[in-house]
Amino acid sequence: MSTKISNNPAPLTPGQCRGARGMLGWSQDELAASSQVSVSTIATFERGERTPTKANLTALRSAFEQAGLVFIPVNGGGVGVRFRSAEDSK
Repeated sequence: MSTKISNNPAPLTPGQCRGARGMLGWSQDELAASSQVSVSTIATFERGERTPTKANLTALRSAFEQAGLVFIPVNGGGVGVRFRSAEDSK
């Protein structure tokens, strides 16, 4: 089964951000370094206090995707995140 990646992906949710960090074992500091988005922006986003700019959301998503994650849009069950391949999960 293949996952189709949209040219216009759904926005990253705070839960997906927390979950993706957890899957990679990244701290907020590590995500900030990888995405060039400030730790305070990541923290307030993950707490649901504020939505980052489109550019920052894109940078966060890109950092996760470069690390081997794929974001799953609402497809009957809700949004999610998973490893692109079994190799990426090691």
